[in-house]
Amino acid sequence: MTIETGPSSGPSSGPSDPSDPSAYAAARAALLDRPGLTGRPRRAALARLTDDWLAGLLAAAGVPSSGASSSGAPSSGVALVAVGGYGRGELSPRSDLDVLLLHDGPIAPELPERIWYPVWDAGAKLDHSVRTPAEARAVAAADLKAQLGLLDARHLAGDGALTAALRSAVLTDWRASAPARLPELRELGRERAERHGELSFLLEPDLKEARGGLRDLVALDAVAATWLADAPRDGLDAAALRLADVRDALHLATGRATERLSLQDQDQVAERLGVLDADTLLRQVYEAARTVAYAGDVTWRAVDRVLAARSGRGRRTGRPVFRFAGAGRGAGAVARGAVARRPLAEGVVEQDGEAVLAQGARPAADPVLPLRAAAAAAQNGLTVSYATVRRLAAECRPLPVPWPDEAREQLVTLLGAGEAAVPVWEALEAEGLITKLLPDWERVRCRPQRNAVHRWTVDRHLVETAVRAASMTRRVARPDLLLVAALLHDIGKGWPGDHSEAGEVIVRDLAVRMGFPAEDTETLAVLVRHHLTLVDTATRRDPDDPATVEAITKAVGTPSELELLHALTEADALATGPAAWSGWRASLVDGLVARAAAQLTGGGAAPEGAASWARPSAEQERIAVEAARTGGPALSLLARAEGADPGSGPMGVELTLAVPDRPGLLGTVAGVLALHRLTVRSAGLRELDPVGSGPVLLLSWRVAAEFGELPEAARLRADLRRALDGSLDVSRRLAERDAAAPRRRGIPTPPPLVAVAPAVASATATVLEVRAHDAPGLLHRIGRALDGAGVRVRTAHVSTLGAEAVDSFYLTDPAGRPLTAGRAGEVAAAVRAALG
Repeated sequence: MTIETGPSSGPSSGPSDPSDPSAYAAARAALLDRPGLTGRPRRAALARLTDDWLAGLLAAAGVPSSGASSSGAPSSGVALVAVGGYGRGELSPRSDLDVLLLHDGPIAPELPERIWYPVWDAGAKLDHSVRTPAEARAVAAADLKAQLGLLDARHLAGDGALTAALRSAVLTDWRASAPARLPELRELGRERAERHGELSFLLEPDLKEARGGLRDLVALDAVAATWLADAPRDGLDAAALRLADVRDALHLATGRATERLSLQDQDQVAERLGVLDADTLLRQVYEAARTVAYAGDVTWRAVDRVLAARSGRGRRTGRPVFRFAGAGRGAGAVARGAVARRPLAEGVVEQDGEAVLAQGARPAADPVLPLRAAAAAAQNGLTVSYATVRRLAAECRPLPVPWPDEAREQLVTLLGAGEAAVPVWEALEAEGLITKLLPDWERVRCRPQRNAVHRWTVDRHLVETAVRAASMTRRVARPDLLLVAALLHDIGKGWPGDHSEAGEVIVRDLAVRMGFPAEDTETLAVLVRHHLTLVDTATRRDPDDPATVEAITKAVGTPSELELLHALTEADALATGPAAWSGWRASLVDGLVARAAAQLTGGGAAPEGAASWARPSAEQERIAVEAARTGGPALSLLARAEGADPGSGPMGVELTLAVPDRPGLLGTVAGVLALHRLTVRSAGLRELDPVGSGPVLLLSWRVAAEFGELPEAARLRADLRRALDGSLDVSRRLAERDAAAPRRRGIPTPPPLVAVAPAVASATATVLEVRAHDAPGLLHRIGRALDGAGVRVRTAHVSTLGAEAVDSFYLTDPAGRPLTAGRAGEVAAAVRAALG
């Protein structure tokens, strides 16, 4: 807030005869044409010129600054007060003059006219009012917009004490009414955003009213004036200055008091500001708007916490609080405590509705931590706190190249959260963490798309495509590749030439940096190179021409790539805008994909699942022999670091277990791992007969400690033995733990998909495919359902890709035969019911 209580300082540049409107108009025109005077100095100079002119008008009307009449007799207090934007002391070339004639007693009826008419005659737009202090306060109490204008009240002329008293009273009223008025102020901002959109994505943005615009800056100052919260100030002043400078240039280029940066005006505005071109201008505007919008998000979350605490609705009130006790006291144990910090992931906890760093987190030694925190926040419907993002940006080292496996998995987990990933991504981007992870992102960041079909900038379109793809993860066998391709499919925009070709080159490099194997790198390159091929071919070529299908089968070499490209095509179109996708386009693409799939598969049988296994290692054979010899379980545990450095990041375990064949084995072992807070990243089950005395089931697992602490190997081994001999009721223990834990909001996810694969998938077994959002105990529930259905699991392939489980189970009846179609349907229904 401005704290001036007298006329603006500096030499008077007002007209010699204030009552002559042409004199002010001429002085104003000369000031706006003065060489080298631009930006904030010009706005301040224009405000001083106008201050002096209005002060002269009040004096000419017989009201000197002393408060005495021109005859020397005492006069009632009269003051001229600038409010709103004019009150802040910066006047844009075509801005309105918001002026209040304040008085504390009777005034001459002609006094207002002697001030207002010269202003109108000069061609200035005037928003005026005449009120007593009591009337001004009453209007402010009834009208939030009027109250906001008075918060910036600045004395121009007349009785300075009268202005000071009003300012003090208005500020006191504002602070006293803040709990009631701040929600109203926030709702005003939401309504503006709905009407005018987001400034950082519009091709013709409203610089004042759109979200992230000048109005939001006023709202942030109003929040700061309550003393309840303040906006993060880094970069905010520079953003405000950029938006104000662009508005000035727009006023001068158009000669109108417009706030909309229209397409036809952008080149002129860019030229006035000395900016390279209109695209560069829009990028600067978008960057400023994002800074303002993010500051608003942070501020309003802080306001919510303060108001909730004042009303007794805080998160520390009336509910149990849990702390993870660690595996040393028994995996999954919780203890009541006084601090509302719930563990989300290794080094990350929830506090006051945000993801923050745990007390023991070491950002400098854990380069995966930013992605882990982001993924945990998004998957739980939270955002990462401002202080946490700032600390991560300041302390975390860059990821090694290639990325560790965990970093890639956490990125996929973040993207798989769908809509919940957007505010988390924005928080990371606000502090530069995205370009640290993906240096090529800088070229598409805030890049406008001058196409009426596109509703987003390039970078936001990529994020929105990943959001759309997250709802399609059940349609593909590799959701991780779909999500990463969605995020990067337009990464070539901004480079010369075809952006699909440029993107292919960039993605090949990025995929290697991210640690994808060669086969996955090739798939990502194909998806990026051909992300427009399906829709272009389907809408421009004859679907009955064999060459049309051949064009697709040449672009994608496998049914898996075609499946991924189909989902990516739809996600891309849906994220572009409503004009980019329709039922007609969808039907054309679906038909083309069906023809291409038939040609790629050719009706041949898929390879048997067991054939993809490598020969057992010496250690696996040793364990299998031991299990066959003793008739009991034999296991091996190998601990390894999941992070970039040993000792940093969550620890993982490679667990190999051999057990003589028995019912319910898979679900039982999975339940024990869930009890010990071990997350299954991949698993496999197959039969061996190492000594010719009967089948032994060999289970190979890759698991990660959920909160970074591995259970004791002896305790895990003992619990496995107890579960297998029936003395440990795994299902009951898991149910008890789930009932004791506090409920989290979670995020909406696609429903699980349980399907029986076509008979060609295996000649000797029935293949059941399960795709679902990963959750503690998921594999245990599937295993119990299969056991309850009375089928044998001969082979299993389990993968967790980000937050998505993609599992295949090769099933037979007790006699070792494939299931009948009817029986397979019953088993699928049982698993579907178990997953809810």
